[in-house]
This record gives sequence, structure tokens and C-alpha cells, in this order.
Amino acid sequence: MTENAWTRWPSQEALSRAGVSRPRRLLAWAVRLLVIGMLLWGAFTGDHVHGWALAGGVAGIFVTAALAWAFWRTTLAHRLWPSVALIAALLGVAIGGQAAGFTVPAVVVWCGCAVSSLERLPIAVALPVTSVSLATFAAVNNDVWLTTAVTTAGLALAGYTLRLDAEARGNAQRLLTQERMARAAEAESAALAERARIAREIHDVLAHSLSAQLVHLEAARLLIERGADRETILERVVAARGMARDGLAETRQALSALRGEMTPLEDFLAEIVATTAGAEVTVTGDRRQLSAEASQAVRRVAQEALTNVRKHAPGAKVLLRLEYGEHEVRLDVRDSGGSPGELTGAGGGYGLLGMRERAELLGGSLRAEPEEEGFVVTLKVPA
Repeated sequence: MTENAWTRWPSQEALSRAGVSRPRRLLAWAVRLLVIGMLLWGAFTGDHVHGWALAGGVAGIFVTAALAWAFWRTTLAHRLWPSVALIAALLGVAIGGQAAGFTVPAVVVWCGCAVSSLERLPIAVALPVTSVSLATFAAVNNDVWLTTAVTTAGLALAGYTLRLDAEARGNAQRLLTQERMARAAEAESAALAERARIAREIHDVLAHSLSAQLVHLEAARLLIERGADRETILERVVAARGMARDGLAETRQALSALRGEMTPLEDFLAEIVATTAGAEVTVTGDRRQLSAEASQAVRRVAQEALTNVRKHAPGAKVLLRLEYGEHEVRLDVRDSGGSPGELTGAGGGYGLLGMRERAELLGGSLRAEPEEEGFVVTLKVPA
């Protein structure tokens, strides 16, 4: 049978005590103690209660408590037929108590079965059980018919209200659980993203530094093969050593960036331009603080573009232009072109592919293409 509103169980969150506040728990225990007190009062008052009747009343109270606890457990586990059998047993105990003269306990059990059935069973099963319970209660009740009708209607309404309240609490518990799971997943995703960012920063720093060192070391090798003089070869080795030192400084800077401690972007561009002959930088637009990811993208692209100029067009003039737009930041790196250097084929380094991937990760773009007089690299990132 397809589950619908008539055959659907209240959720386990609704049937359990999860999410119940302390005042409500205290109130529930007060009601239980009141019911137990009524049962005891009804069982041990009256002239007929003595001997075996007294023992039977005490045994009936314990049996009722055990059956009620078992009914709570089976409904919590959504076990239909055991739950129906237990509620039927409770009704049987109430009928037996009524026959033995224990009217008040019997009435309490009938009312409790009616309310609990509406609260904890599927509606299609709860309605017949509640009808039988309230009909039996009405049959033995000595009040006028109007009072009995109002009482039975009130009990039915109370049971359904408790059901709606339990389902609302269960929905709140599920939403809370889903929110906690979403927060945990978000935290895990953020941790993975941060790990990827750290790995990317380390990779980019090492790729740029090692690529620059490779340029000079390969130049030293070619000079040795061509029999160049010692001073020229030493100049290349010293340059490679300087690149290693710069790489160490960049690694420290990357670690500082990961901690949110970065020098202003304009100062960084001025520093790298100062170490490149024939290069200059201009900044336009309203300067503002960029996110760490956007700032690092601009830095890495500028570094790689200058390295490519040194490798493929040594001696070319380079113009870096940083433009702050309304919704994005744009970096243009243009060189004047020149004869390919002797190290054009020396290693791929980080390259344009890595720069483009970095831009796309931020929702930006990168264009790298030749022009009439040289080569241009254009980076756009949201800011």
C-alpha cells in the first residue's frame, strides 16, 4: 500500500523525547504521577477492596504500566501489529478492572488508550482504537449525555493535538539534524578548499621559482658547451642562486598570504618590475582591498608573464597595467617582442595553462595571444 496521510506513522523524532524541553518533560511527569495517583486511589478505596481484590488491583496496575511501556517502545519502532496487540491488551485490562469494580482506573486506561492511539499510531488504525476506547468509556460513564459527549470530543481533540505537536517537534528535529549535517559538510568543503588553495599556492611558487632557476642554469650549461668565459658562466650561476633566494622569499610570502598577511598588490608589482629590466607598471581605477584569492591570482600571473618574457623575448620592454573596475580587476602584461631567446625550449614551467586554471577557479578569465609587436597576457578576476 502506498504510504499516505492515513497509513503514515508519526516520525521517530516525533515519537521520541528528543527535542522536548525541560519544562515540558516536568509537566509530562507530573501528568503521569497524577494518573498513577488516580489509579492507586481508585484501586485502594472502597469497601470491596480487600483480600484477593486488593492483590488483583495491585497486579493490574503493574500489568498496565508494563503494557504501556511496551506500547511506547513498539510504536517508537513503528511495529504495527505488536502495537495493536498491546493496545488491545490494555483495553482488556480496563474491561477486567471495570468488571472487578475498579471503575476509576478503568476509565483512566480507556482515556489513555484513546489519546495515545491518536498520538502514536497511524490514523487508519488510531481511529478504530480511539472509537472503541471512547465508546466503552461513554458506556460506563454515569454523567449526562452532553457531558459525556463533550468529554469524549475533548479527549479526541487532545490526542490529535498531541499528534500535531509531536509531528511539528519531529520536523523541527529533522531540520536541525539536516542543518547540522549541512554545516558539517560545509566545514569539510571549506577545509578541502583551503587544502587545495594551500597546495595550489605551494605549487605555483615552486613552479615559478624552479622555472626561473632552470632558465639560468640551462643558460650556464649552454655557455659551458660553447666555451664561454668564466665570468659569463658565473653570472648565470649567481642569477640562479638569486632566483633560489627569491623563491624562498616567495614561499614565505605565500605562507603569509595564507595567514592573511600580504603586502599591498601595488607594492608587490612594483617590486617585481624593479627586478626586470625594461619593465614598468601603471595602476588605474579606485584602489581597494582584494580577496586573498584574487590578489594571489594577479601576483602569480604577473610573475609567470614576466618569466615568460625573460625566457622567450629577452630584452623586450614590458608594460604591466593594473586596472580596478567596478566589478572586476584587470591585469595586462604586454611586451614589445624580440628575437626568441636561446632558452625558449628550456622547460614548460607553470605556463599559461596553470594561469588560466587559476583564473577560472575564481570565475574569471585569461587571454594570452601574440600581437603585432609582441605578446599580451590579460587577466580578469571578479573583485
